[in-house]
Amino acid sequence: MSPLWPYSTPGIPDHLFEQLPGIPISKREVRLLIVGALRLRPDSRLWDLGAGTGTIVVEAALLCPQGQVVAVERDPEVANLIRLNGDRFQLANVAVVEGFAPDCLDSLPPQPDCVIIEGGKSMKAVVEATWNYLPSGGRLVVTTGTLETLYGISETFAKLCVRNVEIVQPAINRLETRGQQQVFKAIDPIFILSGEKLD
Repeated sequence: MSPLWPYSTPGIPDHLFEQLPGIPISKREVRLLIVGALRLRPDSRLWDLGAGTGTIVVEAALLCPQGQVVAVERDPEVANLIRLNGDRFQLANVAVVEGFAPDCLDSLPPQPDCVIIEGGKSMKAVVEATWNYLPSGGRLVVTTGTLETLYGISETFAKLCVRNVEIVQPAINRLETRGQQQVFKAIDPIFILSGEKLD
């Protein structure tokens, strides 16, 4: 637990995270679905490839106090933002690696039992390479905002024989105040693909 979020449930409000202009953040409602898809345990070992702001990293690290979360981010400024968020929530079980997936996978600690891939280029290649590091029973979660990538990842899941595949595309609206009125604003849609490696 963290003094900033002293609860045993996920769902940290977006405003509690350090953010940078132009760097996307996984919205709270979407994070809840992603964390649910990961099926974390207190001792889970998670790789977050393309970790961005680090919101999933923080949520997962709080849920896995005996585990480890490895955040991979290619942009040094964004990687530093993940470190800031880890420090903000007083997390000791997060490692931040500056690198490009899949090139850096051999250097990551230890073998993961779950992986999330959050957008980026060459996602099919990253999914295929990551699959080799997952043990039997390991979980893989991939997020994307485009139909083209959805089709490509779906084909890759079929090629790799990913089991118990689930694909969701939530439609989420948030109540916002604009002047004297309250309106609902849609959160950008995203596809969440998940499945298991079963030998």
